[in-house]
Amino acid sequence: MTLQTVRPAIGRIAAALALLAPLEALAHGAMEVPLDRVYGCFLEGPESPDSAACKAAVAAGGTQALYDWNGVNQANANDQHQAVVPDGKLCAGGKDTYKGFNLARDDWPATAIAPNANGQFDFLYKATAPHNTKYFRFYVTKTGYNPTVPLKWSDLDSQPFCTITNNTLVNGHYKMSCPLPQGKTGRHVIYTVWQRADSTEAFYSCADVTFSGSVPVSWKEIGQVRAQQDLALNTQVTFRLFDAAFKDLEKHTITLGSGMTAASQWPYQLALKVNAASAYVKVGVLGSNGSIAPVQSATDNRVYERSNVTADYSFAVDITAPGGGGDTGGGTVDYVYPNGIASYKAGTVVRGTDGKRYQCKPFPYSGWCPQSPAHYAPGTGSNWQDAWTLLN
Repeated sequence: MTLQTVRPAIGRIAAALALLAPLEALAHGAMEVPLDRVYGCFLEGPESPDSAACKAAVAAGGTQALYDWNGVNQANANDQHQAVVPDGKLCAGGKDTYKGFNLARDDWPATAIAPNANGQFDFLYKATAPHNTKYFRFYVTKTGYNPTVPLKWSDLDSQPFCTITNNTLVNGHYKMSCPLPQGKTGRHVIYTVWQRADSTEAFYSCADVTFSGSVPVSWKEIGQVRAQQDLALNTQVTFRLFDAAFKDLEKHTITLGSGMTAASQWPYQLALKVNAASAYVKVGVLGSNGSIAPVQSATDNRVYERSNVTADYSFAVDITAPGGGGDTGGGTVDYVYPNGIASYKAGTVVRGTDGKRYQCKPFPYSGWCPQSPAHYAPGTGSNWQDAWTLLN
């Protein structure tokens, strides 16, 4: 999972807290690899997304959908998906709140995917409120799919290319290995239906992808390095890799010098550092020949682990402003968790139940800090890394 710390304006922090407040009741999940259309726009920044497609989605439907990225659902689907999700509204799950994501465009940010040596691809579904699964069904658009026409059920292959009926939550994700559909090349949409076993509710996801060919690759994606904004000179940026127990495996730090501070530059420089030193992962863009090369982009660099690795790695990108902005070392805290939970905001430092100190991440992630302890308690919640940075 890729979550990065940034320094937004105070007004944005306040807006995020106000808008994220009801998410606990609504939020359940979205595809992270390949990246769900709504979740991807949220990661770009709800109030000022980067890509033209996400800007158009906000113009068409507002920002609330981005804050509620994990609620593309129908409460009473009960296996009748085509009845509750009309043609032309698939990516919104039939809900008007998400209508901006039904826009028929050929420039939605897309994830390059390719099979591993076993012909499989590991899908990662970020479950912010896990539920018992009846099935995940994975559909793909037909050969000849035209992205400039509103997506209909008939644009999908009639049968799912993969169905998963049993999965286990690991690090807040469902990891599901599926064979990729045969004969697909170029841009497509992978449409996922998650039907709960303990309810009639179902969830829907559009992930824009480009099939890089049938040649197996030795890497699989575990997330995206994304820059929200330019950073100041002498800012320290640290890539942290964790094992399945969230223990640090590696840390790779760069200090931004001249020519490195732009949002298109510092992820590139960080990727160069990681690729030169990491024993576990590479960062960049996956090529059709299986190579991974960093690019100068705020959004295109992704993190890959070896496809034959069974460990569940995750990572974070920590940003420390020059002269401070990170751990000041004194061991002081604002609260002992969960005391004062309603007051938590970006920069709040708490001592968790494990005795360690955690700092609430900046916008837009600060909105998670005062949310459900089951999911966001620092160090112990199923999704704590969405909200907190471990200080010591």
